[in-house]
Amino acid sequence: MSVNKLTLVGRVGKDVEARTFDNNMKAVNFTLATNETYKDKNGEKQEIVEWHNISIIGNLAEIAEKYVKKGDLLYLEGKSKTRSWETKEGERKYMTECVLTSFDGNMRMLGRKNETKPSQENNNQPAAPEPEDDLPF
Repeated sequence: MSVNKLTLVGRVGKDVEARTFDNNMKAVNFTLATNETYKDKNGEKQEIVEWHNISIIGNLAEIAEKYVKKGDLLYLEGKSKTRSWETKEGERKYMTECVLTSFDGNMRMLGRKNETKPSQENNNQPAAPEPEDDLPF
């Protein structure tokens, strides 16, 4: 038995690119950034940003096309898939992506970048910055 499951929480790096296949099935692609921070040997804060290619197919793709925007914080569950293709110059290229389908994927929108939280709307204080606000997008 084996398991191929990815769980990611991160910020959308670019707006969704959508396409429709001949059978009217929708697919979307975008990037998602995850980050981790640590202190180096000098005690300085360091951050590692990892970019993930995301591909969503089916009903979830229709939802993502309508609602997912650059900067949104998402929770995704999918599977890892590597595909390959040959360029016009004959070079073999590879890409690994997180693939979500309506059958075995899950997507939750956790918030928009710079969104005011309900508890802060009541006391007229600005929203606290998200840890990911340092990301380059």
